[in-house]
Amino acid sequence: MSKEIHGDASLSAPWRGAGAEGVRILIFGAGKSATCLIDYIIKEAALNNWYVTVVDSDLSLAQSKVGDHKHASAISINVENTEERNNLIKTAAIVISLLPPTLHFLVAQDCVLFEKNLLTASYTDDKIRSLQAAIEDKKLLFLCEMGLDPGIDHMSAMQLIHRIKDEGGIITSFTSHCGGLVAPESDDNPWHYKISWNPRNVVMAGKAGAVYRQNNGIKKMGYENLFDENRTTFIPDLGELAWYPNRDSLDYIPVYGLDAVETFIRTTLRYPQFCAGWKNIIDLKLADDTIFYETDGLTLQAFFTQHFEQTGFTYIIKKINQHPGLFINQLDWLGRTDDKTVINKGRCSAMDILQFALEKKLILNAHDKDMIVMLHEIEYLQSGKKYRVRSNLIVKGDDNLRTAMAKTVGLPPGIAAKLILQGKIQETGLHIPVIPAIYEPVLQELQQHGIIFHEDTTELT
Repeated sequence: MSKEIHGDASLSAPWRGAGAEGVRILIFGAGKSATCLIDYIIKEAALNNWYVTVVDSDLSLAQSKVGDHKHASAISINVENTEERNNLIKTAAIVISLLPPTLHFLVAQDCVLFEKNLLTASYTDDKIRSLQAAIEDKKLLFLCEMGLDPGIDHMSAMQLIHRIKDEGGIITSFTSHCGGLVAPESDDNPWHYKISWNPRNVVMAGKAGAVYRQNNGIKKMGYENLFDENRTTFIPDLGELAWYPNRDSLDYIPVYGLDAVETFIRTTLRYPQFCAGWKNIIDLKLADDTIFYETDGLTLQAFFTQHFEQTGFTYIIKKINQHPGLFINQLDWLGRTDDKTVINKGRCSAMDILQFALEKKLILNAHDKDMIVMLHEIEYLQSGKKYRVRSNLIVKGDDNLRTAMAKTVGLPPGIAAKLILQGKIQETGLHIPVIPAIYEPVLQELQQHGIIFHEDTTELT
């Protein structure tokens, strides 16, 4: 059933709005990462006499992002309801989806059916790939992985790679780091971390382990070994940050045209203290999704006590208590001694409760700023010499709503949508942004929003 609708899917007056007889842009999702996308698209709609509709299951959230702008409206539907979804998509000129990845395919199928271009910030999966022939046959553009990571990482890396190759360089090593962090001026907890994106993704990060190429060998790393505080890289103006490898880096070797490289690694950046703490979280089974608790009436303090008793780790905590340090402070910050916060989530796994604790204790407050850090490290041979280029990006948020994460995830699909509607991107097919016709104009406009990479190249002996 449909939830309350402000401007319904059958084109009521609020949906038609100013400019509705022309270009209509449809955005699915109004969550944390959508704020700057919606701001950008509404601004462009006003300049071009377009009309924007933002769809979210939470109507009040969508309305808060849209406001009372005459070129935009907010709608709440059940996105799994085919009729409601179809009524929106068939009248749109272009569709942007920031829905959870599991729901993209529903939108993608409709976009093929009604011949609409689609942009997402999520990884391309097998379901989306199954539509490739139909996308090409109808000369549509489905542009996926058009956010931050994946997204800006692809575009900035490929710009570097193409330039090095064009100048005669032979790339031997590629490492790409990216992390969503708390800005130093807002860093006030022992985790050195605050949540600026989907909390579920935070607790799930690394669960599948990782595989990558290093020194001509294939390396596989399990979840329990990912978080090493001593595996670091230097970031200008910040110092040492720890990194852990992402998922399956090998998939991107042919995409980037780097089949011959000795090393190819894509990673996530964190402060070293976070990695040290999360390794302990894993070891103590606090991120376990097979251990369950009844949480109604259960405080965080009671949960931690039960968990350590049930898993047999009480002796470890006693030992840690005898020598207080970073991790006991991290546990205390998450609620180990909090007898006031009640979970009240029914039957939950330890991982679910950990997510609840993170959402309560590592919140990005109204005045806080988050930070995006990206670094590409590429080694290459040219004219008999070996070089290393390091290209880094640091972006800070304005506040807890217009975050650096929202800027870097939301602006790329917004810019690309505008360029497509203006005929400045004319590619068709299923793509990620690794070709110059897509990444060059998008990167150029991102610079106008302060998303600028800084390079330094050194000769290696």
